[in-house]
Amino acid sequence: MNAAIRRFFARRGVLEVETPVLSGGAPLDPGVESWCASAPGGASGYLQTSPEYPMKRLLADGSGDIYQIARVFRGEERGRRHNPEFTLLEWYRQGYDDGRLMDEVLDLVQAVAAEDRAWARPVGTATRVAYAELFRGELGLDPLTCSAVQCARAAHEAGLELTGNLDRDGWLDALMALVLAPRFPRDRLTFIVDYPESQAILARSNPRAVGYASRFELYWGDLELANGFHELTDPAVFLKRREADRARRERQEQPIPEADEYFAQAMQSGLPDCSGVALGIDRLLMRLLDVDDITGVIDFPWGRA
Repeated sequence: MNAAIRRFFARRGVLEVETPVLSGGAPLDPGVESWCASAPGGASGYLQTSPEYPMKRLLADGSGDIYQIARVFRGEERGRRHNPEFTLLEWYRQGYDDGRLMDEVLDLVQAVAAEDRAWARPVGTATRVAYAELFRGELGLDPLTCSAVQCARAAHEAGLELTGNLDRDGWLDALMALVLAPRFPRDRLTFIVDYPESQAILARSNPRAVGYASRFELYWGDLELANGFHELTDPAVFLKRREADRARRERQEQPIPEADEYFAQAMQSGLPDCSGVALGIDRLLMRLLDVDDITGVIDFPWGRA
């Protein structure tokens, strides 16, 4: 599978790169927890949750189109579909918007699936559904105006009972993963597009839909495979969002890692117009082999590593 991926990008002239696994700073995204690493001499850093920040530093320095097959680490992620250490394919295309990048993501998944006749292939063409359209049509919720209480009520009506104090975006994430995604056809690909701007992370605002961002996710059945953006290039907006993430972490009593100031400097120097996407290699292999547990595609899962 890795060889097929490398051939795919070689044919398209995209450069393979390697960036550090260990960095001095980390993203403040409340949805992802970084692993800390300490050296015997007292130095410390963070294991990457994604190679996004250093890859964007390369883009800002003029690298052109790049990709990477990277080992990444995320805390508090262990289960049937999660392993704390996993493999992520990430790539960036200059001059692409999110729509054009979705076309390439689809090309890659189909090309890789065709490498082995024993592998499963997605059926038919991929469906593209707007995030707001999905929530309104399936749950009667407007993602921009609904309250956490309304989300909790919709979850209860769908048979989902959760404990904990979730804010609106927390509820929306839970409803997507546990109520809506399980309704997607198992053998088909589904793109969810135009996420709320409160969940934009590092995607730019969507010029076609006020209050939404140029972000997409790809599902194969109910399994999320990829998360992509038409990348944010405005450093002032980045700093504003970073502070909002820090405040949300404080409210939720989450650890607050050191911010990656080298990345902030790269944003200030100028990130080219581009789109990028991260695709879970282990999850793609799960679908190709029709396996429902990630330990079926990782030789040494956490606990036996």
